[in-house]
Amino acid sequence: MDVFNTVSTLKKFVNNCKFSKKTIGFVPTMGALHDGHLNLVRQSNKENDITICSIFVNPTQFNNAIDLKHYPVKHEEDFELLRSAGCHVVFLPSVEEMYPKGVKQNDICGFNFGEIENQLEGAFRPGHFNGVGIVVSKLFHMVNPMKAYFGLKDLQQFLIIRKMTLDLSFGIDIIGVPTVREKDGLAMSSRNLRLTQEERNIAPFIYRTISEMKEQISVFKTPKEVLEWGISNFHKNPSFHLEYLDIVNTSDLKPVEENSTPTSYAIVIAAHLGKVRLIDNLLIE
Repeated sequence: MDVFNTVSTLKKFVNNCKFSKKTIGFVPTMGALHDGHLNLVRQSNKENDITICSIFVNPTQFNNAIDLKHYPVKHEEDFELLRSAGCHVVFLPSVEEMYPKGVKQNDICGFNFGEIENQLEGAFRPGHFNGVGIVVSKLFHMVNPMKAYFGLKDLQQFLIIRKMTLDLSFGIDIIGVPTVREKDGLAMSSRNLRLTQEERNIAPFIYRTISEMKEQISVFKTPKEVLEWGISNFHKNPSFHLEYLDIVNTSDLKPVEENSTPTSYAIVIAAHLGKVRLIDNLLIE
């Protein structure tokens, strides 16, 4: 497995792959990898000749300086996991390599993703998706893959990146891969490493609640009834600070209306447990 730290060495490798007519799959990450990330790598390996994984903690998508400061960094462990998953290349750039003119977000051209950006995550993390769009578009230009792989745990991010890719004619297939969970249902996330043992034991409450909501929908309860039950369930558990819980259309992330029958929708949630912010969702089709 090769590790490149500069754009020039990465592009040289990519150009050689293109010259040899090898297909490239791309898995962008911020490191602190878990089996959810490795599942993306494994799927890329099945569908491409070469898999490139980037590890870069992108400062422009953090609106919370403390969250950025405490984001886990585990490069050596990440390398071992990627080798075991059959990854071919890791791109590990510095902040200076990615943002040679600095990271003042207001000085970097931004994106307007429309209404889908300002709901859910966007409502609570202003500027987050602009930062995501900036770094992903830069990485797409550097790697020039045929396919890129994203976990559906970050459903809103997946939808926004897919929209950006189509709007800017990148010509890249954006592949959404189902959420990988721990045995107790907790969605795998790099932020789980920051949970205390007590908090880790409590965290699966999120999955149990949204799973029960999904069951209630299947027995023809209305979205309003199901949502009221879910919110009430969280209010009974003082360990969590609920940021949002909603039932939304996956086409635009707007709340499902009482009399509508969407073809695809999702239960979406963000909640704080101690100092850690956890998100999850369940797709209903």
